[in-house]
Amino acid sequence: MSSDHLYLYGVTDATDLRFETDAVAGAPEVRTVSHGPLSGIVSDIDTTDPERTDEDVERHDEVLRDVLTGDGDRTVVPMRYGMAFKSGRTLKNLLREARPVLRRSLREVEGTVELGVKVLADAEGEADREAVREAAGRFDDASERRDDDELFSDRLVVNRSYLVDRDDVPAFDDAVEAFRGAFGDDVVVQYSGPWAPYSFVDVHIGVDR
Repeated sequence: MSSDHLYLYGVTDATDLRFETDAVAGAPEVRTVSHGPLSGIVSDIDTTDPERTDEDVERHDEVLRDVLTGDGDRTVVPMRYGMAFKSGRTLKNLLREARPVLRRSLREVEGTVELGVKVLADAEGEADREAVREAAGRFDDASERRDDDELFSDRLVVNRSYLVDRDDVPAFDDAVEAFRGAFGDDVVVQYSGPWAPYSFVDVHIGVDR
């Protein structure tokens, strides 16, 4: 790509990072652009208004997961899909002007990942929903915080995101397996992650892109 535009995935502590991958809009490589103590995780793009497609949203998430779980176990403040900048200079302006909130957000999620748990009642709907919700409390013990998401289906009993210290992920895995064992075929458990901690940072960017 010949454009100077940059697509932003997230922000991490200052680092020099570069790797080949299948990035948003077909870019073949992800790298960092740094200013002071912060680095933006970026790839090249030819627009500041990228089209939203399922494929590119998935690429966005996978790039963040690669950074999160790659060498160094980096902490990442994720950006929502669709943030692109005219140039490295405008991105550096963001890193300078939003430095306080970005650094505070990095501290708040340092050393953590986000894990997701959805619990659905079986097709016959015979599961004791109150017992399921009460038993899901065991996930709280293995996590730092939780966020209750919308129950967008009649079968959905629990839909939560958890902020989990990396060292506690095995304990969280065990809690999920114990939950599955307790309820058997009465419920369907969908366990996902690790993800960048989207549900636990709230960064609003108000600078010129």
